[in-house]
Amino acid sequence: MEIKMVNLTKIFISKGKKEVHAVDHVDLVIPSGKLIGLLGPSGCGKSTTLYLIAGLLRQTEGQIYFGEEEMSETPPEKRGIGLVFQNYALYPHMTVRENILFPLENLRVEKEEAKKRTYDMAKLVGLEEMLDRKPKELSGGQQQRVAIARALVKTPRVLLLDEPLSNLDARLRLQTREEIKRIQRETKITTVFVTHDQEEAMSISDEIVVMKDGVIQQMGEPQAVYDKPANLFVAKFLGNPQINVFDGEIKNKEILIEGMVVGKKDMPDQKIFVGVRPEAFVVDNENQASFRFKVDLVETIGRDTTLIFDMQDDSENILDKKTFKAIIDAGFRIKADDIVHFNIKPDKMHLFDLNGNIL
Repeated sequence: MEIKMVNLTKIFISKGKKEVHAVDHVDLVIPSGKLIGLLGPSGCGKSTTLYLIAGLLRQTEGQIYFGEEEMSETPPEKRGIGLVFQNYALYPHMTVRENILFPLENLRVEKEEAKKRTYDMAKLVGLEEMLDRKPKELSGGQQQRVAIARALVKTPRVLLLDEPLSNLDARLRLQTREEIKRIQRETKITTVFVTHDQEEAMSISDEIVVMKDGVIQQMGEPQAVYDKPANLFVAKFLGNPQINVFDGEIKNKEILIEGMVVGKKDMPDQKIFVGVRPEAFVVDNENQASFRFKVDLVETIGRDTTLIFDMQDDSENILDKKTFKAIIDAGFRIKADDIVHFNIKPDKMHLFDLNGNIL
């Protein structure tokens, strides 16, 4: 089921009578059968967009279509959606079986058919052996899978997940997101997954939609968005460690950082921001590269070493200090206070104008 949003806008009125554009003239097509991650910082409009799709909020302007059918004025219960919240919302006095079965009882599905569908859904999420347990007897990840099974048992046209993993610890998060991806692939149901966790979104989504202030900044396959960000906001939001951003300039068709040449660009002389991914730095064993700094800290974790460089900021506040990070192979035996010369991989370096637009 394709979901299409046309000029979708949601305006809230704050206590000070000020208009807040939570979703601002969004045009978006979510392909049928895909898992799409809505991604962005708190307050960017991603959950509001999800609630507009669900019908829990009414749009101020614009239309929502499921396939060719306009759903803009259709109540939530008639949209054919499955909705999973971050708090699971299971009935504590009911068993797993009864929780999954509950929507079918409301739909008055024939008893034997309802029992079969309940078991099939429990099996899909790997809980067929736990049907007689109460929610309190399950782990957080298992409870989340019950919530997903309950949303899917009524065979919705669209599955909507609002921060479904935020209450889980790191290990359960990893396991459960893998389960969500497996379930989505098996059911082929169009799924919209809201999260502020970029690693989470990139790991399971077919495509991601990065939002800021109610506006879509970029949409595409996760790796494509990471490799070719549309602007400085997207570049900084995706990636851990975060992309390094330097004050730079183009002068005589050379890209300069701190007066050091790091590349070439056939453009007019101008001040710019230079974004360099931490994995873009290549150690020059011959010490011939002009881009060089003294190492401040070294962190080695398994196969990778992270080098942290102080940009010689005089601020006494550590939060104000300008640093950058380079990730290199742990085979390099580099120590604090070493001077390291780098070349930079061109495909991992991005140039932005002073407004943050990609050059």
